[in-house]
Amino acid sequence: MLEVQNLSVNYRGNRALQDVSFFIPLGQLVGIIGPNGAGKSTLVEAMLNLIPATQGTVRFKGRALKNQLLKTSYVSQRSLVDWDYPITVWNVVMMAQTVQAGLFRGFNRQARHLAGAALERVGMYELRDRPIGELSGGQQQRVFLARALAKEAEFLIFDEPFTAVDRKTEDIIFEIFQELRAEGKTLMVINHDLGDSLAIYDQLLLLNKRLIAQGPRHEVVTSDNLERAYGRGLARVFA
Repeated sequence: MLEVQNLSVNYRGNRALQDVSFFIPLGQLVGIIGPNGAGKSTLVEAMLNLIPATQGTVRFKGRALKNQLLKTSYVSQRSLVDWDYPITVWNVVMMAQTVQAGLFRGFNRQARHLAGAALERVGMYELRDRPIGELSGGQQQRVFLARALAKEAEFLIFDEPFTAVDRKTEDIIFEIFQELRAEGKTLMVINHDLGDSLAIYDQLLLLNKRLIAQGPRHEVVTSDNLERAYGRGLARVFA
């Protein structure tokens, strides 16, 4: 399982995350929800050792996750990417194989096959030679999904993958998430939408600097929990 215990993060003297603990069985699709500034991105970045945690442990299959990053794939928010950087769709996806093979080693036939199959799976193979900055937001998101697929990771994390994407891309992402779950992969998805899209998740983590609730949608998305996370006014809108 994925096990997070007492994870805390301080940022510029402020507590960004406080004593977060949870367990996730392998092979589940888990949604992370909560208001802006709740620490959702901070949580996954601390889990992956991208930012320092004040305290806490993160273990995957009984071992420290930070020592198993080759088994992990992380797709950050699109807003954090420099879309002016001159790189093609193909080379973005091949970056997953650079991590696996090493920076100065060539790519074998298997690596190229994985990249091509991943692009086919997300419907982007025909645009493989296109500079990524020329793509639409939805197409860019599909390319980064392809990169995650090409890595063949066991644990995948996505930070708001449905933001500003077209309906076709949304449907493709939903379908692939469910396929990955069926393959036994473990997925965590930061989701800003509290609507019907939450139905795809096996369980939810409701966060506001601390873990407020964990479980299936009907147990987590309640008026009481939403009020604790979002405040009384917003909770009435979502409930």
